[in-house]
Amino acid sequence: MAHAPHNPPFRAELIGSLVRPQSVKDARQRHLAGEIDGAALRKIEDEEIRAVVKLQERHGFRVATDGEFRRHTYSDSFTTHGITGLKEGPDLGGQFSYTDAKGDVIAQRVPQIVDKVRWAGPTNVDDFRFLNSCVTTALPKVTLPGPAYVHYRSGRANISRDVYPNLDDFWSDLAAAYHAEMKALFDAGCRYVQLDETSIAKLGDPKIREGLAARGDRWEDLLEMYTDAVNAVVAGAPAGMAVGLHLCRGNKEGHWQASGGYDDVAEKLFRKLTVRFYFLEYDSPRAGSFAPLKALPEDKTVVVGAMTTKSAELERADALKAKVAEAAKVVDLDRLCISPQCGFSSSVVGVMNAAQQEAKLARLIEVADDIWGN
Repeated sequence: MAHAPHNPPFRAELIGSLVRPQSVKDARQRHLAGEIDGAALRKIEDEEIRAVVKLQERHGFRVATDGEFRRHTYSDSFTTHGITGLKEGPDLGGQFSYTDAKGDVIAQRVPQIVDKVRWAGPTNVDDFRFLNSCVTTALPKVTLPGPAYVHYRSGRANISRDVYPNLDDFWSDLAAAYHAEMKALFDAGCRYVQLDETSIAKLGDPKIREGLAARGDRWEDLLEMYTDAVNAVVAGAPAGMAVGLHLCRGNKEGHWQASGGYDDVAEKLFRKLTVRFYFLEYDSPRAGSFAPLKALPEDKTVVVGAMTTKSAELERADALKAKVAEAAKVVDLDRLCISPQCGFSSSVVGVMNAAQQEAKLARLIEVADDIWGN
């Protein structure tokens, strides 16, 4: 059997975002109102990041993030801020809005490509350097949105044909921007990057497929296109940088965008992609069964997203262990880890308080230690 390393990913993992402290949310509002400057905002963020890194290390996590405390939403880290040629516009008739269990809808805006895509400079380097200065025992991780984000949300109609008559050139320019960002991070000492690819898993949802077809896209074609795009990004990662892929079906303030298992995307997802480890949403029935993991090659690892961040309710340890045990019927236990299904606060608005989050973090470590030991 091929060896599946765990350094990273680790047996207990965090996806990225953590519940924003009220001091950070208040400071951001004051900054937007012009009451404090950027330096004052950053000082408050620095204090809270130091504290949350200590929290992660105190609980025994071998990986640490800055909680994405400097971001409004997960895509701020690169797609909407790290490249030129992009602006945001109104959503496409609501096909890709978020819906919760009660049917409430959150409308979305979409990115539009209006000029050549170029790297806008090191968007995450200063933030990484600060995170790196805070850790003592954990490996710092930087999260970046996956490359399919723009096309999935916008469609070809919102990628200027005047600028990009050939869509392949758009993908090439976008990959080059990622390569530049990853090199800048690597040069600053970063060795662990997670791509948050929220598009591929959604292609299993019939509702999403209908919406894509209505704008002229076959989901099968997009699966090929998006896996090509991820591979192009990963190909440019510096040697020595670990790159993992996180997939989910939308996670915004307890709302989601899609349902459906990994069945129809598994072959491309696990066999075509060159990434070596995956963070997979598995906290609810909307993610389907573990059967698609049969396509996972023996040298790849799955981090089972068994814990939910869409609810403050604390899972029982035996329930989390049962999910890992179910996954282990398909994939050898040595090639499994455990995590939440997504970040705890993909935008500044979360669904739980800091104490509830900490209870979940402690439970995650407890379960990982019980299953795999230290």
